[in-house]
Amino acid sequence: MDMKLKVTVNGTAYDVDVEVEEERPPATLGSFVFGNGHSGAAPAAPTNVSAPADEGHVLRAPISGTVTKIVADPGTAVEAGAVLLVLEAMKMETEITAPVAGTVAEILVAPGDAVAGGQTLLTWA
Repeated sequence: MDMKLKVTVNGTAYDVDVEVEEERPPATLGSFVFGNGHSGAAPAAPTNVSAPADEGHVLRAPISGTVTKIVADPGTAVEAGAVLLVLEAMKMETEITAPVAGTVAEILVAPGDAVAGGQTLLTWA
């Protein structure tokens, strides 16, 4: 389909013929598969992720990354929002903070450790 437009540039008017193509539907990305790709099979349990019985007393990694710094020590009383450790992912550092006030019972990772999202980083007393 052709369309005629009048365009003014620096005070000079120009008549322009524009060819307009039909609008196409947006491209789709297709389907995504989450999990291990085996239908019906239970996923294998990770070997490096611990699962304490009381989820209220654990702090899990929000992202996958590498532990670069640990600020808190076992037995340290911390306020909500205090930085406990730092994770690096894709050259970006993420401070992991205390979601609530409490006392750190055990730190389950060390600087240089690679952690998976959801992995337990420390426990609360």
